[in-house]
Amino acid sequence: MYHKGQGVPQDYAEAMKWYRQAADQGDASAQFNLGIMYGKGQGVPQDYAEAMKWYRQAADQGNAFAQFNLGVMYDNGQGVPQDYAEAMKWYRQAADQGDVSAQFNLGVMYDNGQGVTQDYAEAMKWYRQAADQGNAKAQYNLGYMYHKGQGVPQDFVQAYLWLNLAASRLTASEKDVRQVVQRLRDEVASRMTPADLALAQRLAREWRPKTE
Repeated sequence: MYHKGQGVPQDYAEAMKWYRQAADQGDASAQFNLGIMYGKGQGVPQDYAEAMKWYRQAADQGNAFAQFNLGVMYDNGQGVPQDYAEAMKWYRQAADQGDVSAQFNLGVMYDNGQGVTQDYAEAMKWYRQAADQGNAKAQYNLGYMYHKGQGVPQDFVQAYLWLNLAASRLTASEKDVRQVVQRLRDEVASRMTPADLALAQRLAREWRPKTE
C-alpha cells in the first residue's frame, strides 16, 4: 500500500522497509517487489545487481513474475553479462507456469535463434500459447508465420485470423504497428477466396482467449 499509495501517501522508502521484513522471512512476493524497486530505483538508487539478487530468491521459490524478470535481465545484460541461454532457462520456467510475456519472448528467441538453434516450429508453439491468451504481438507473429509458411504449412485462413485479432487488440499507442498488421492482413485477404475469407472472419468473431 505504501508502494502504490493506497490509503496512505506513496512512500517508496516505507514500502522498502516492509517488503524487506517480509522478504527476509522468505516471502516470494516481497522478494519480487524488492527486485522491482531496485530495478527501477524506487526508494533506493537503481541497482540491477541487487534487483537480480531478490528476483533470484523469488524465482527459486517458483515466482513466475520473478522468473520472467530474471530472463529479461539476462536477455538485455542488465546487472549480469548478456546470456541468452540463461534468459531462455528463466523464460521457460515462467512460460511453463502460463506467463504470457515469457511465452512470447521464448517464441522470439526460437524465431531469431538467440541462445538456441533457430526453430520456427518451436517459435510457433510458444507464440501460439501467448496468442491464445490474447497477446497481440504473438498473434501478429503467428499470423506472419502462417502467411509465410514458417514452421507450419502456409495457411491464409489462419494467417488472416491471427492478423485480424492482432489488429483489433493493439492499443492506440501502438498505431504504427497496427497499421503494419492491417496492411499485411489486407494483403493476405487479397489472396484468399471469398469462402476462405468468410471462414477466417467468422473464426475471428468467435475467438475467445484461453485462460491458464
